[in-house]
Parts: sequence; structure tokens; C-alpha cells
Amino acid sequence: MIYETPQDWTQAPHKRVTFFGMSGLGKTHLAQMLRAGGDWFHYSIDYRIGTAYMGEYIADNLKRHAMTVPYLAELLRSDSIYIGSNITFENLAPLSAFLGKPGDPAKGGLPYDEYARRQALHERAEINALLDTPAFIERALDIYGYGNFVCDTGGSIVEVVDPDDPDDQVMATLSQTTLPVWIEGRPDHADTLIARFTRDPKPMCYRPDFLQHHWDRIGGAEVDPDTFMRDTYAAAIHAREPRYAKMARWGVKVSSADVEQMRDAADVVALVADAIGNRAAPA
Repeated sequence: MIYETPQDWTQAPHKRVTFFGMSGLGKTHLAQMLRAGGDWFHYSIDYRIGTAYMGEYIADNLKRHAMTVPYLAELLRSDSIYIGSNITFENLAPLSAFLGKPGDPAKGGLPYDEYARRQALHERAEINALLDTPAFIERALDIYGYGNFVCDTGGSIVEVVDPDDPDDQVMATLSQTTLPVWIEGRPDHADTLIARFTRDPKPMCYRPDFLQHHWDRIGGAEVDPDTFMRDTYAAAIHAREPRYAKMARWGVKVSSADVEQMRDAADVVALVADAIGNRAAPA
């Protein structure tokens, strides 16, 4: 780890941290608190994916739908209107809408092969965005003068790393330049996260074999897309937890219960310091 002791962390002139864990457990909340402290650069992986790597795909998909409306089609052909997404750190709906959901077209579903193609695009984009972290650390300092840096990952980071490989490229890159911090959820969070996902879906990236398994199990051209997404997300929560735990070997962990008690940037810095101390303490 780049910070071996709590003092290494608290006294570092440049603090650099990566939060990872299941969506909805507070990664962005912590990052925003640090950013609000005034001297932290907030690097959002999902925002980077949706702008730098998926932006054209998202915009083209919007245009494709607009072209089915004669009035808008004529304006697009004459370059009279501009269509683009308004993706933000807080609003990732354009990316979720592009990824879509497989199933019955009458209920808004995509053919499975098209959904899988979009998943592959997202996987590649997520890996690229994560590997951009060192460049953004330098950019944050060089351009904006921010020595402190927080990488706010998406919940699907667990789908694009190999937690059994000690030389995994993504985790090696993150751990060499930041301190990875796993936000560990409680067992009773599953129902809350499923309900939240159903109400407000986040961009989801699934490993191809995992996705194919669940499509073969409950999918089909006439399956209700929302039902498939909800059931697959629920299965992913349980499948991801042990993978997150293995990823914690590259850093430290904190509990979601402690995250809920955070009030400001100073609290977050102290939380990470305690996590480093807990890791270093003898069993």
C-alpha cells in the first residue's frame, strides 16, 4: 500500500484514494464530501465512461431514435438541431438508457445479442477509464493544483478485474497510485439495493459468462426486461460480494455503517486512517 500507517496517510501532502464497492453504499457520497472540503479532485469513473468513451455511442443512439420522428429527422439531416446527453456525476441516466435491458421489445427490451454488444463496449470503456487514473492524478495537480485525489469507481469495477490475479492490471494500477478502500455492505442491504436499483437503475456491467448464464436461466425474447434486470442484479449482489472481499487485499476496508456517519472531509480522512490502522493491527 502507498500508505503503510495512519500517519503516512494523515501527514501525506498528497492524499490519493480509490473507493470501490456495491452501488448505493456511499462511494460518490464520500467523494463529494472530500471535494466539498475544497482541496480534492473528484474523478468519477462512470462520468468518464459516459463522456470520453461512450459519449458517441450514447449520442448516436439518441439520434437513431430521433430519426424515427419525421419532424426531428428533417432537422437532424440539415444540421439544424443538436442532440446529446446531459450526463453528470449525479445523473448517469443517459448511460443506463444506452445500455438498455434485454427482453420483450414491446416492453422496451433489446435483442440479447445487441444488449451483449453494448455490455462489451461498456466493459472496455470501464477498463480504459480506470487505467486513466494515474493520468488524471497528474492532470489534477498540473492544471488545477489539486494534490488530493479521489477516484470514485462504479459498482461494476468488480466485473472487469480478476480478484484472483495478484498482478491484475487494473488493481495494480490503482494500488500503485492510490489507496483502494472497499466499502463493505451489510447483509440486510441487499433488499434496499434491489429496491433502489428497480426505482433508479444504474449503469450495470456484467461478466459475459455471468450474463449468459442468467439469460439462459430466465431470459428469452418474451421475458419482461425489468424482471430480468431485477433478478440478474439481485444475483449479482451475492456473486460480487466475495469478489470485492478479494479485491480488498490491495488496500483496506470500511463498513457502510461507518460511511453513513460521515459528516465532512475531515471525517472521511479519519475513517481511512482508522482503516489503515485496523489492517496493520495484529490479529
